[in-house]
Amino acid sequence: MSTASPVTERQPAYPIDPAVLSRWSPRSILEKEVPDNVLMSVLEAARWAPSAFNAQPWRFIVARTKEERETFHSFINDFNLVWCEKAPVLILILSKTVTDRGEFPSHAFDTGAAWGFLALEATKQGLVTHPMLGFDAAKARETLGIPDEYVPQALVALGYQGPKEALPEALREREVPSQRRPLEEIVYRGRFGRPI
Repeated sequence: MSTASPVTERQPAYPIDPAVLSRWSPRSILEKEVPDNVLMSVLEAARWAPSAFNAQPWRFIVARTKEERETFHSFINDFNLVWCEKAPVLILILSKTVTDRGEFPSHAFDTGAAWGFLALEATKQGLVTHPMLGFDAAKARETLGIPDEYVPQALVALGYQGPKEALPEALREREVPSQRRPLEEIVYRGRFGRPI
């Protein structure tokens, strides 16, 4: 386990729930099975995310067995595969681009909310998550039989945090919680560019 605590390394400008600060994306994940009930709680949290028209466009393809994970490994890029191949759970997050009303413009936004709920519940359950964009979405679509109306948004490695020493040397220095831009840089008042 990393000796650095995200809660002590990350200092918010205003009070927030410590779970928000504790969530980060380590790459060192133990080859330790995640119990069914814990995994289902994480997915249950994602299910309760908000969505426009209650369309719930998110879908999750979960790989838990060795065979399922090896299938996922076939479309993960080499940089990510180096560290995520030990993860006991891989989750491909999809969003449905259409509803019975037609094209659904907020599918990615709403699915991002579901990912956020998933990540926070995973943290509360003592797990870590690391989302990735470094995978071949077209190959994932073909390999997993994903219909055209669904778009792969991200691939998430989920499990229990391991020691940074288990990572290749080049990744060890990156195994720390990242910081965030100050509110003054990301929140505007009344119009774009005017700091709050």
